[in-house]
Amino acid sequence: MHTLEGTLDRITFQSDDDGYTVGRLTPVGKRFQVTIVGKLAGVRPGEQLLLEGEWQEHRDHGRQFAVITCRTLMPATIDGIRRYLGSGLIKGVGPTTARKIVDTFGKDTIEVIERDPDRLTEVPGLGRRKVELIKAAWRAQQRIKEVMLFLQEVGLPTGMAVRIYKQYGDAAIQVVRDEPYRLADEVYGIGFLTADRIAAALGLAPDDPRRVAAGLRHALGAASEDGHCFLPADELVRRARALLGVAPTLVQEVLEKLLAAGELETRRPGGQENGGQRVHPDGQPSAPPTLASLASSNPVYLKPLAMAETGVAAAILRQQRSPSSMAGFYRQVRWEQVFAHLAERHGMHLAERQQAAVRMALTKKVSVLTGGPGTGKTTTLRTVVQLALARGYRPLLASPTGRAAKRLSEAAGHEAKTIHRLLEYAPGAGGSFRRSSDRPLECDLLVVDEVSMLDLLLANHLLKALPPRAHLLLVGDADQLPSVGPGSVLHDILRSGAVPSVHLDQIFRQASGSGIARNAHRINCGELPELHGLDDFFFFPAADADACAARVVELVAERIPRRFGLDPRRDIQVLSPTHKGAAGVANLNRLLQEALNPPAPGRPERSFGATSFRLGDRVIQQRNNYELDVYNGDVGTIAAIDHTEQLLTVRFEDGREVAYDFGLLDELALAYALSVHKSQGGEYPAIVLPLLLQHGGLLQRNLLYTAVTRARRLVVISGDRRALAAAVASERIQTRFTGLAERLGAR
Repeated sequence: MHTLEGTLDRITFQSDDDGYTVGRLTPVGKRFQVTIVGKLAGVRPGEQLLLEGEWQEHRDHGRQFAVITCRTLMPATIDGIRRYLGSGLIKGVGPTTARKIVDTFGKDTIEVIERDPDRLTEVPGLGRRKVELIKAAWRAQQRIKEVMLFLQEVGLPTGMAVRIYKQYGDAAIQVVRDEPYRLADEVYGIGFLTADRIAAALGLAPDDPRRVAAGLRHALGAASEDGHCFLPADELVRRARALLGVAPTLVQEVLEKLLAAGELETRRPGGQENGGQRVHPDGQPSAPPTLASLASSNPVYLKPLAMAETGVAAAILRQQRSPSSMAGFYRQVRWEQVFAHLAERHGMHLAERQQAAVRMALTKKVSVLTGGPGTGKTTTLRTVVQLALARGYRPLLASPTGRAAKRLSEAAGHEAKTIHRLLEYAPGAGGSFRRSSDRPLECDLLVVDEVSMLDLLLANHLLKALPPRAHLLLVGDADQLPSVGPGSVLHDILRSGAVPSVHLDQIFRQASGSGIARNAHRINCGELPELHGLDDFFFFPAADADACAARVVELVAERIPRRFGLDPRRDIQVLSPTHKGAAGVANLNRLLQEALNPPAPGRPERSFGATSFRLGDRVIQQRNNYELDVYNGDVGTIAAIDHTEQLLTVRFEDGREVAYDFGLLDELALAYALSVHKSQGGEYPAIVLPLLLQHGGLLQRNLLYTAVTRARRLVVISGDRRALAAAVASERIQTRFTGLAERLGAR
């Protein structure tokens, strides 16, 4: 074991996962630099480090010091202090401000900041507000570093420290030490497995009931990420046992306690919910359920999903029973004359089913309109909205995503909003929607498009805000993939038979010339798409995954722009069935970024984990962030990167610019390539789709259909014809555990 002390000059690599660092250090009293490697979470250029470790000879990189232990000392030289403060340590302090501070206080700079930070007002150009920001940032940085070191001690990714500190503040280490499973429930990016590793490192017993309870919640949470609203009790116990490795009797005991306490919910035969506060129909308190009473068909829910499912069903049934502000008038209309007038004056010739859909939307309180591409949904929607406006009724239009809302506005000739913006999320009001049953939307008709994307939780919020007298028209394509979030709202409503619906299936003349529309319908009918003689639908064979990925990059960067004049970064969207593998989303994003937006002098970038975010990159938001008013699936372009303020600014498709603190960059991902699921609600001039046998169980008809219907002008598939045939042939649709149809009265 050797000791090495010196000043850290620069960091050439640092992992957010485990803090592994490669740096260059100048030893005390020396003029040369040495390479140091090891887990050095939180170290900054300019710091004085006292290291213990061993010298070793690396085959490629030569002599380097492998660090075993590290103690950080504050920089002792003027130059070291200046580089330390200007290294990005303190948000808002760059090299220029750091120089001013050090010029003012010299070697006493660090002591002034720690012990008497109000003296920073003595620095020229630093006002009181800036000083307060520096004080807060310095304090936060020191605490984050403490959390990093603690995480490193228990062998966990140090990149989580910022989020943990933001969630719990100065209590962060105490929460991690005393209640590690809270992290899985309360901190984005930390799941049960990570919390379980912390708990194990801190000595929590494997059969501790707190661990089992967390495992049950995790099993249900993981199921919801796969789209399920609940798990049957025996399936939940099976998954929890496999996860925890404990006796089934212990899992059963803890599950019963969680149900009795109302922390989890179940729906027993007859529709009764569980929990000590529920009652039987005769008004007597219900006894807490035991696992023996929970047969395999009895569902167990996380509480928010149980409440949402109950809320959606109740809202639909209540809406159907309440009086209408419009139906009385439209039930007396002479529809033959109305449709003749529309055809003669406005050139809007509606087919029989389109006419039926218009009548349904305006005379029924709740209704559903479905249909594939080119079947006239747009004309039908526009007609419904125009007829409502003509009588002075107030329509509102909404879609789950910004891209879908923009398309709906263009289609209907009336403003449409995302559901989140329609409901007016209010971060300052405790994180809730301003629009709800207490302050409903002001409308007579609410049209919601792309309902196949609508998950159960958002549907519940939306229906809470629907005025009792208003009509609700749900529009979607039931053959597309279901929502990313839990539930199958559109499928369940259709399956229930409780809501009137019209399905459009006739392809109209203007769409019949489109190879995209024709092939979409062929795919939906289980027929192979036409691959020859079309000018908007192409197939390029590729032998394997690497060849397929290379062909995709060539198509996007060169061939499609040259042939069709499309912008490769703005107009062409690559979609993949999977995230993994050479032709998966992650690798394709890396290759496409390299081809379309490579590193260049003067082009700023910021790394987070394995991803480098670069000025001009196309990115996607990966979760709902209500504080920033950005939502899962929002796509934009990186417009600025400010290393001093530690902010990355994204300009989204609706023109808004949102600044992300560097600590939030795990919410973003590159978006040159997207999963087919993430593309829902979007429409692009061109899509490129890799399709290989390696995609296995993901080769499904509804996935291929969803991908093809995202394109307006051009579809290009690259891969294996056998994979294309397998996808067309596969009608396998993952069954989701949902109960909405039954709550609506399905038999």
